[in-house]
Order: sequence, then C-alpha cells, then structure tokens
Amino acid sequence: MTNALSKMIETREWILTDGATGTNLFNMGLTSGDAPEMWNEEHPDRIRALYKLAVDAGSDLFLTNSFGGNASRLKLHNAEKRARELSRIAAELGRDVADAAGRPVVVAGSVGPTGDIFAPMGPMTHELAVEIFHEQAEGLKEGGADVLWLETISAPEEYKAAAEAFRLADMPWCGTMSFDTAGRTMMGVTSAQMVEMVEALPNPPLAFGANCGVGAADLLRTVLGFTAAGVERPVIAKGNAGIPKYVDGHIHYDGTPELMAEYACLARDAGAKIIGGCCGTMAEHLAAMHEALSTRPKRGRPTLETIAEGMGGFSSANDGTGEGEDPESMRTRGRRRRK
Repeated sequence: MTNALSKMIETREWILTDGATGTNLFNMGLTSGDAPEMWNEEHPDRIRALYKLAVDAGSDLFLTNSFGGNASRLKLHNAEKRARELSRIAAELGRDVADAAGRPVVVAGSVGPTGDIFAPMGPMTHELAVEIFHEQAEGLKEGGADVLWLETISAPEEYKAAAEAFRLADMPWCGTMSFDTAGRTMMGVTSAQMVEMVEALPNPPLAFGANCGVGAADLLRTVLGFTAAGVERPVIAKGNAGIPKYVDGHIHYDGTPELMAEYACLARDAGAKIIGGCCGTMAEHLAAMHEALSTRPKRGRPTLETIAEGMGGFSSANDGTGEGEDPESMRTRGRRRRK
C-alpha cells in the first residue's frame, strides 16, 4: 500500500482533483436509474476514458467509479453481493490509467453514503455501517487505490463509521461532507462542528472538507468556516460547476470554465489545498482550473463579498453558524456572475 497523497501534500502548494463522475457518464450513455458501478465490468473502456479525461486535463488525483458501490446502495440493483468485486474493478481500472500517466497521479477510492438513516430514526446501525464500508474499502484496496475518499456525507454517525472501517482496512483516507442546507449538512452539521468531529476521531483523515452542496459560492463560504478554526489538516474544496438547470430535457450546470477557474483560485486563497469540481464539472473546467492555479498568484484570504462578486452570490443569507457577515445584500450584486 502506497501513500502517494501524503507525499503530494508535503511537496505541493495545491493539488487538483477531478470533476463530475455522473455528469460525464451520462454524456457517455449512462441512463437514469442505472448503477454506474456496473459499467466497471460492462464498459471498462468508458471508465478508463472517464479517468483519463481528468488526467489529461491536469488532475493530480481522480476518484474511482465506486461512489454507490456499497452493499446498501447496490441492493437497489440486486447486486449487494458484488460490492467488493465492483469496487476492486473500479480501482484496477484507475490504477491502469494512473500508472500510464507519466507523472504522479493518485487513485482515490470513492466511497459514498449508505443511503440509509441511522438509528433510532432509521434502520442503519453503527456496526452495520462499519461492516458495509469495510467491505468496500477492502475491494478498493485490492484494486490498487492509493487512498480512500469518503464523500457527500451528511450524518456525523456515518462519517465516524467510515473512519472506523478504514482503520480496519489499514488505508489512509480523506473525507468530505455536503453542506446543502443554509451552510449545514442535511443532518445539521456546520463547518465548525465538522472540524471538531474530524479532530476528535481516533483515525482522522489525511484531509477533510466539502463537496457538492449547492453552488461554488456556498462551498467557498464553508471552506472559510473550516480554515477559520485554525486547523492544520489540509482542506478539500470540491464544488459544483454552477447551479443545475433543466434545459432541453437534461440537467445542465451553468458554470463556465472561466467561473470555475476563479472558484479554484478563491478556494486556494481561502485556505484549501486539495481543489476540484463536483457535479457538472467537465474536462474543460478542470483544464481552466489547472491553468489558473498554475499562473495566477495567490491573493489574500477572500471576504464573503469578494466571493459573492466573483461567483454569483450565496443561496442563503445564513451560513449555518450564526456568525460572520450577513451576505443577504451580496446575493443581488453577485448576480453579475461571469458567464
């Protein structure tokens, strides 16, 4: 087992991750309701092409096609017994692409939520979640993933269960949560509370942060919340490419490559070290982000007003903490977003 990401963190000022998995796979022919993880076996050429899109655009790290590859999620497709196998294949395909890149590229084994609510409100228990996450982690490890990458988590209980599972697998890991409800996760976690939780874990991640959520502006506000806590652990920013809109029967994200380039620099200036895109982020966005990070000098820590002016404002006036500048007036100013 290598620890390529730790080496990269020690020697790089910033690390560019990949963009969207689902958006790119839909463009390749995936249809709504299909399990993307089945394509690891059915269309390995398309999964390699997905990974290569990120590498060719300049990404230093990409996530495997295994987000919904745990037994709980695969049960919806009668494939729960294939969780370890499908995750292994996802990582093997990623290993092939990374090893052929001609430069250091990290294969991050994507692990998404179980999809179930934790007890006492739902059926998921800590013990079962650990078992589910451990099974997937072992598959990703067998396939050659350098690091495990927990993403789009809302509940602290699920984050903690994954951390325990990854310890059992003896794998380094990173973990992000999705802040999509006025600066909080769906289960009410704020940026400050996530920092507190992460630092108290017996098996903390190499890096932590936020992914997905609403728009890039909201995610940047969350990053400011992380870095304001003074934590030394590297911060991850993986924001959506704008806001989703329904156009001609398809979901389209309105963020341009120019917008995402500005987002990448703002994320770096706000204190994030590992920067990428989430939903809607394509290869052209990543290339623009790489160019901007490589050529634009670092600026001072951005204010909420700077973020609003550059990214189009926030989706809510409340940042989830009850502290800081009220950005309500910035939402109107931010509508003059770069297109």
